[in-house]
Formats: sequence, structure tokens, C-alpha cells
Amino acid sequence: MENYTQDEDLKAHLLQTNEQFRALVEQHAQFKKQIEDIEAKPHVTEADELEEQRLKKLKLRLKDQMNEILSQYRHSAVG
Repeated sequence: MENYTQDEDLKAHLLQTNEQFRALVEQHAQFKKQIEDIEAKPHVTEADELEEQRLKKLKLRLKDQMNEILSQYRHSAVG
């Protein structure tokens, strides 16, 4: 549980101080909303499904980039 709190504190700190991290978080939230909008449609077309898959891949790539930044900050704080 302590690691979770430390991670949340680090994320909050990065949101305030790191422009790149903040931009990644904002873009990640946009992709999440777009995915939710597609999933909420009463009828999902093949094009919608393709777009949803594309957005999920982009969202995952952003998450990886955010985790890389978190990892760099953790290691610099330890070292």
C-alpha cells in the first residue's frame, strides 16, 4: 500500500512540474474518452472497431511513456 501512495504522490508531483508527463496524461484521458464514446454507441460499425483498436494501442503507448518517466524519477530519487 505504501508503494501505491508513493506512486500517487510522484504522479501528482509530475503533473505539477513536468510538462511532458502532463501532456501524456491529458492525451491518455482524451483517448480513453474516445474509446468510451465508441463503446457507448448502440451500434458499433467495423470502422468504429478499427478506430477503437487504434486508440487502445495509442493509449497503451502513452501509458508506457508515462511509466518510463515515473521509473526515471524513481531511480533518480533513489540514487
